[in-house]
This record gives sequence, structure tokens and C-alpha cells, in this order.
Amino acid sequence: MRQIKIGQWPALSLPGAISKWQELKDARSLGVDPALAKKAERQAKLKAVYTVAQAVEDYYHGHLSVNRQEIGANAVYARLVKAIEPLASTAAESITRRVAFDLISGLADKPVLAKSVRNELGAAWAFALDAGLLAEDTPNFWRDILAGKLRSKGAIRDGKRKGTAKRTLSEAELKTLLTVDMARFSQQVRDFLMIQLWTCTRGSEIVQMRHEQITDEKDGVWWTVPKVMTKGMHQDKAFDLRVPLAGRALEIVQRLRSQNGWLFPSVSRAGVVGPQKQTYMQSKVNYLQPYCKQKPEHVRERLAVTHWSPHDLRRTGRTMLAQLGCPSEVAESILGHVRPGVEGIYNLFQYDSERRHWLTLWSDRLEALAARFE
Repeated sequence: MRQIKIGQWPALSLPGAISKWQELKDARSLGVDPALAKKAERQAKLKAVYTVAQAVEDYYHGHLSVNRQEIGANAVYARLVKAIEPLASTAAESITRRVAFDLISGLADKPVLAKSVRNELGAAWAFALDAGLLAEDTPNFWRDILAGKLRSKGAIRDGKRKGTAKRTLSEAELKTLLTVDMARFSQQVRDFLMIQLWTCTRGSEIVQMRHEQITDEKDGVWWTVPKVMTKGMHQDKAFDLRVPLAGRALEIVQRLRSQNGWLFPSVSRAGVVGPQKQTYMQSKVNYLQPYCKQKPEHVRERLAVTHWSPHDLRRTGRTMLAQLGCPSEVAESILGHVRPGVEGIYNLFQYDSERRHWLTLWSDRLEALAARFE
């Protein structure tokens, strides 16, 4: 008896699997051995020159596009294509440790990019080895070179590295942000920043907020982020993220939910409506920072509270929840973090009422820090 793999769920649907199974059965009835035929095909591919570009292409179609969201998969693919340009036509099996080192060290001035390229190429080689596209004894140097030596020094701001210290805003800065700086942003960016500060959710979750995710329940209004739209979408222990809405976050969502579809829409040049990009929100904050040199001819009011990004609002909220006395397990639940280890397996409690209680206290605290912003 021979066995042959016909595909992998969900890339191959059940109807597709049935169709493929029937094809193999028909071939066998004609005297063809499908397993031997597949082996011969694989060996023929090995005899041909399997290039670095082909390895990246197969990794994209066989893994990235199947296991990651489209925007993320495409971003990684574009990053790899650009990085391997000098080696694109080189035989993948001929890549030596020195060649791999030279490619990655050439990106070392951008350590985050270098680390990403190294990790993804290591995964691409592993995929090709598993798929039989590379000879079994082909070394995977990508996973060894410069391991643990590619660390970010922080973004460059005003000609200097900001370092990797994590930024939180002080109470005085929050007051200035709410009473002075918020007025300098457009309505959409302002709404985005307010929701991030009031709910401590991720920017990627906010921009994908839709009308049908908002529900009126007995204890108030809730926003439910589907698991597939969260950072933990591939983790078995992750849940849909339920966010209780209070204070200004509730006011903003109630105003925006009157429109169907995306609450933070963006219209492409082709007229296609989709969710606004998180990077758009980040760029609008950076554009008003005193150190931003984009479009120097454009005179604009600069922010009084400087050196912060939207994600710092999430970190600030988490820090101040701790100052208010919020239990760690509740605060981590508010952030949507997946519980680690055994706790994540056995503690399935969602802390709904506790989250509403502490986010309401957080909202009250924010209102106490600043005069009402209109």
C-alpha cells in the first residue's frame, strides 16, 4: 500500500480534495502509481536549478499566503524579493554561510529589517526542505548567522537614535494632549487616538472596526474584535476580544456606528472602500512632531507633547491601569494578550464585568486629568 498527500486544509477545500482523490484513483486504475509519479516529479525538479527566487516564491504561495493575513504576507514577500535581488538567480543549494552572512550583514544598519529577512529566509529554506524542493542535506545557514546580534537601536528622530526605551505619557502630558494637541489632528485621526487611549486596544484592531462588531447588551455597549483580526489569530488559546466601551470611546463609536461597514474607512484611487491603514494614523502623528522634516514648505502647528506614537497610548493606559490598582490578569485581558503556559490552557475566564469596571475607572481618570475637549 502506498500513501500520497493530496493537499493541506484549508488551502485545499473538501470539494477540491474529493476531486483530486478521484483523479488519483482514475490514474491508478490506468496502471499509474501516483506516489512514484510524484516522487519522479520531485526528483526532476531537484535536477533543475532551483533558485533563491523560486524558494521565496514557493514560500509565499505555500506558507505566507495561507497562514498570514494578505497585507502581512504581501509585505514580507516584497521585503524578501528586494533583499535577495543580488542572489535571485543563484541556485538555492549553493548558498554558503559566507553568502548568507554577507546578505544579512549588508542590512545590519537596519537591524529590524535584517532580523526579519534572516528569519523569513530561514523559514523559506525550512519550507523548501519539508516540501522536498531542496536536497535533504542542504544546510539552512539563515537560521544560524548573526543569531541574537541584530537588535534595534530605535528609530532616527532629528538625526539621533531614540533607543529602545518604552515610552509612556505622564499625567501632565495626557492633559496637554487632550486639551491642546488633539485639536491639531483631523477628525478621523482624533477619533482613532481617543479610542486607543480609552480602550488600550491595538491600532490594527481599531482601524478594522465594523458596524456589526458593536452590540448593545444589558451592561452597556460592547465592541467584539473577531479572533481572526487580532494579533493572536494563530494561537489556539486566543479568543475574540471583547472591549467594553465607556466615556469618550463610547461617544465616538456611537457616532460612527451610524454608518454601515467600516467605522474608519479609506477610499482607494480606484474607488474601493476598505479599512484605513494603521500606518496612516502613525504617519499623521509623526507629521506633526517637531522633528518631522517631511514637506518643510508646509507650515503646520507642531505637537506640544513630543516623541510619542499611537502605540504609546496603549502602553500608557496599561501602566496607569496598574497605578489604579487593576489586577494584572484583568489588565492583560483588556490588552488582549494571550495567557502564557498552563494558565492559558486552564483559565478560560474572560473577565467581562471586571474589564468594564476598570476601563470605566480609567475613563473617569482621563476625564479628571483634562478639561472637556470639544
